[in-house]
Amino acid sequence: MRWLALCCSADATAGDADALGWLALRFTPRVARLEEALVAEVSTSLRLFRGARALRQRLQAEAAGAGLALGAQAWAPTALAALALARCPELQARGPLAERLDALPLRALTAAQAHHAMLARLGCTRLGELRRLPRAALAKRFGPSLLLALDRAYGEQPEAHDWLTLPDRFSARLELPWRVEHAPVLLHFAETLLRQLCAFLAARHAGVRGLQLAWQYDAMRPRDVAGSGELTLATADTTRDLTRLIRLLAEHLARTTLAAPAGEITLRADTLLPLEEDSAALLPERGGSHDPQERAATNALLERLSVRLGAARVCEGQLLEDHRLDRMQRWQPWPAPPAPTATRPPPGPQPTWLVEPPQPLRCDTQEQPVYAGPLTRISGPHRVEAGWWEGRAALQTRDYFVYRSATRGLLWVFHERMPYTDAATAHAARSGWFLHGVFA
Repeated sequence: MRWLALCCSADATAGDADALGWLALRFTPRVARLEEALVAEVSTSLRLFRGARALRQRLQAEAAGAGLALGAQAWAPTALAALALARCPELQARGPLAERLDALPLRALTAAQAHHAMLARLGCTRLGELRRLPRAALAKRFGPSLLLALDRAYGEQPEAHDWLTLPDRFSARLELPWRVEHAPVLLHFAETLLRQLCAFLAARHAGVRGLQLAWQYDAMRPRDVAGSGELTLATADTTRDLTRLIRLLAEHLARTTLAAPAGEITLRADTLLPLEEDSAALLPERGGSHDPQERAATNALLERLSVRLGAARVCEGQLLEDHRLDRMQRWQPWPAPPAPTATRPPPGPQPTWLVEPPQPLRCDTQEQPVYAGPLTRISGPHRVEAGWWEGRAALQTRDYFVYRSATRGLLWVFHERMPYTDAATAHAARSGWFLHGVFA
C-alpha cells in the first residue's frame, strides 16, 4: 500500500481541512482524517496519474487553484508512518520504513508524545529507542495503546479508518470574529467558504449556476429588522472557477447594504450540475470563438456588467417560434432562460431594435420609401401573411425589406398590402410603407 499524508498550513481553518479532503477525493476514494492531517491511500491511483511525483504535483496545482495552502507532505506504506514523517520533514530520508521511523523523535507519534516526560527520564528520545524497550513492561507502564500505535506505524498491525464521504448538497457556515456592519467586508470571510465550495465541486466533478450567501444579524438589532438577509448569485454557465465567483460576489456585495451588524454567514449550493471538461484540441482553433476559456471570460464580464448596470440594461436576444417576423425574437435580461422548444432560425436578418409602433414613411415619385433621404434596397421582399388566429387586428399582410440609409444605417422596412388597422396612423400611412426596425 502507498499512503500520502497531507498537512494543512499553520493558518488553515477547519473548513480548509474539509476542503482539502474533498479535493483529495478527486484522486482516490480512500481519504481519511487522521488527527491534524489527511491521509490518502493512492496505490491504485499512481498508474492513472503517471506516478507518485506527477500525482503530488497535480494535487498541489489543484489545491493552489482552489486557494488552499498545503503544509508538509510525506509518503509511507502505512498511514501513521506517513503522518509521523510529515511531522518531521527535516528528517525524511530514503531507506527501509523501520530505519526511517527509528530516527524520528517521539513527537512524531501522538501516542508516544503523550508520555514524553516519563520516556525522556528513561533515556528514550526517538522511536527506535522506544521500540527496543521490553514490550511487556512497556504495556504495563503505559498501557496497550502505545504499543498498538507503534505496531500500526511500522506495519505490524492493520489500520482502520473512517473514510470521508461527500454530502449531496453543499452548505457551510462561518461565525465571524467580529460584528460586520458593511456588506463588502463580508467578502473576506466568504472567500473561505467559496474555497470549500470549489473543492467540493471538484470532488463531485460538478459546477453551479447559482448559490446563496446568507447572513445572520446581531441579536441587538433594531426590532423592525429581520433576523437574517440573503443574496443570490447566478452565473451564465456552469462553473467552479474560484476567481470568477469571488469577483461576482464582490460586485453584489458592493451594492448591498446591511440592515444591522452581521455575526455569521452561510454559503449554500443546492443544485449541482455536471461540468463538462473540454479536451485540448490537436489543432489550434481559428478566431478563438470556440475557446472555452474565452467563452468563460465573456460570461464573467457580462455577469459583472449585469450587476453594475442592472439586469434590465444587459439583455440577450432569444428566438421564438412564430410566423410573424417581428415576433420571432424577444429581448430579456441576460442570461435568458432557454427556449421551451427548439426554434428554427429566422428567414432573414433580424433588427437589433424594433420601432414600436411602426413609423409611417413617405414615398418619392418612384413610390419608394424615403427616410432622412433616399434609401437603397439591400434585400427583400419577404412576404408575411400570418396572425389570423388572433383576430383581424393581429392579421399581418406585409412585404419586409432591408434598406440602407446614408445617414441612418440599415433599416427594416415593410410595405402594408392591406389598409393599416391603426386608425391613428391610417391617414399618414396611405403610402403603406413603415419603418419597423433598426440594425446595430
